Amino acid sequence: MKKLNIVVIGCSGMGKRHIKGVYENERANLYGICDIDEKRVAAAAELYHPEKTSLDWHDFINDPAVDAAIIVMPDQLHLEMTETFLRAGKHVLCEKPMALTVAECEKMMQAEKETGLKLMVGQVSRYAPSFAKAKEIIDSGRIGELYFVESEYAHDYSVARGANDWRVSPERHAVIGGGCHAIDLLRWIAGDPTEVYALSNHKCLTDWPVDDCSIAIMKFPNNVNGKVLTAIGCKREYTMRSCFYGTKGTIICDNRSNYLTLFECGDEPLAQHGNRYNIPQMIPVNIAGHNVKAEIKAFVDSVLDNTPLPISSMEGASTVAVCNAVVESCASGMPVKIKYPVVK
Repeated sequence: MKKLNIVVIGCSGMGKRHIKGVYENERANLYGICDIDEKRVAAAAELYHPEKTSLDWHDFINDPAVDAAIIVMPDQLHLEMTETFLRAGKHVLCEKPMALTVAECEKMMQAEKETGLKLMVGQVSRYAPSFAKAKEIIDSGRIGELYFVESEYAHDYSVARGANDWRVSPERHAVIGGGCHAIDLLRWIAGDPTEVYALSNHKCLTDWPVDDCSIAIMKFPNNVNGKVLTAIGCKREYTMRSCFYGTKGTIICDNRSNYLTLFECGDEPLAQHGNRYNIPQMIPVNIAGHNVKAEIKAFVDSVLDNTPLPISSMEGASTVAVCNAVVESCASGMPVKIKYPVVK
């Protein structure tokens, strides 16, 4: 059986999840791992036994044994690494956000187009069982027509600054680096918003160069309204609590909960079945956290079977476009029309 030789660039917390995901995939071979931290590389190598390790990602660029690279590095490095690996003949799975700006995303997409290789973006929330189940229910028409969607990215970065404080950067606005999870989730379910109005403030992480809380109101297709909260200084456990309101029901879910809450009335008048909403349906789901294993499987299968990517570069770039519009609106205090990427 043909196996995809993969190198994982980055051995941080998310990097280790990707290394494990490749190691456990029967159609992939963990060919190499790389990180600038020698101790992290050694620890990962002891667990997963790659064929090659390095402290310099350039060592894998022209290695003919490498079929694909998974990039799990600070957002500021995504453009350079992705473009370099693509032009060296390697497929790429790049962690979210795809890049920091739409212009950077377009350069990555241009490299993908010119090389004919595959570039997938790791919007891993699409693989959270709770969110996948919510989308399945919505697509079935069970809660009727959507009219309001909301999601939140709440994560206390005061205890998750990243190695060498890589998250503490004026280039990496909280919405782009973290809120992209919630924004991508709503795009996946409700479509591409056309306009956003956002406000932000800066009260928790006062030593950071960016605002730590924002609220964005968006216009989605089919007259659906939406809201995204991004809070990176909040004093609570991490959550992506999300709600989807339809004309026949409502879904409340989170990637940290082992059940999804569903309220529905169906086609019957409410009077015929009483106040059914007092007894919500609790639908069990697995807690997969960041379900990197499923994401990697989708990437590997797409490359080996030459099938379309489930999360294309355009999908990743479009999420960055919405994030950039939110940041722009926060700065101007005005509504912003969203400009989506174009590849010539």
